[in-house]
Amino acid sequence: MNNKLPVCLSIAGLDPSGGAGIIADIKTFSAHRCYGAAVVTSVTFQNTMGVFGSESQSASSVVQQTQPIFDDFVVDAMKTGMLPTREVIEAVAGLIKKNKAEKVVVDPVVRSTSGFDLIDDAALQAMIELLFPLALLVTPNVPEANRISGIEIRSESDFDKVAARLREVGARNVLLKGGHFDASSKDERIARDLLYLGDTKLVLEGRYFETTATHGTGCTLAAAITANLACGKSLETAVRDAKTYVNEAIRTAPGIGKGHSPINQLLNSI
Repeated sequence: MNNKLPVCLSIAGLDPSGGAGIIADIKTFSAHRCYGAAVVTSVTFQNTMGVFGSESQSASSVVQQTQPIFDDFVVDAMKTGMLPTREVIEAVAGLIKKNKAEKVVVDPVVRSTSGFDLIDDAALQAMIELLFPLALLVTPNVPEANRISGIEIRSESDFDKVAARLREVGARNVLLKGGHFDASSKDERIARDLLYLGDTKLVLEGRYFETTATHGTGCTLAAAITANLACGKSLETAVRDAKTYVNEAIRTAPGIGKGHSPINQLLNSI
């Protein structure tokens, strides 16, 4: 009898408050019945009220954490989150190539919800050049997409321009998370994400929640997509199911902390 659990790997930052980063990823992997492994790229100093600083791991530390995982496990899918320096990004790109990882989700974490810059311009450029072409999916939100593309999103047509720009620099498939943008259209009560699968554009709609329980939504969404891919789902289905999961995690958020509450990753996958 084969009882193998799909294995998911997260290479990302540590949020000690548990709402985002690798702790959120591990919770999400577990909710999807996947075995989670994690590599710390940076130790952040944060809680629900903000990010107050961070200390980055060296590229050597990231390699020495990661390669033993690949040596021991068959990694079915992986995601990247906060990658703080060019050297770390170069190391991660090298690890992906060396270990022939195929189901790679790149969440281009560049700034916290509270406005703290998590990587500098040199690191961002390295991410675009080195990681985007290796990713099965890139998942920026609106502020991240603005910074990466240099295009300010003001309307839905601008999403198409951003997606085209990201494809020009090597991204094969792009999920543009429109929650930040659609917050200005609360009368519709709909949050729209746009999934670009090659030349095909899909509009994904879900309920818009008027809430401050948003800590870790981006990390959780990317982790849920990764877990769904590890379980053998197609990319489109993986994204759709992950969006449903995150919507429910927001709806059932525990409301803890004095700032932006974490969402509820402790759900059975949907």
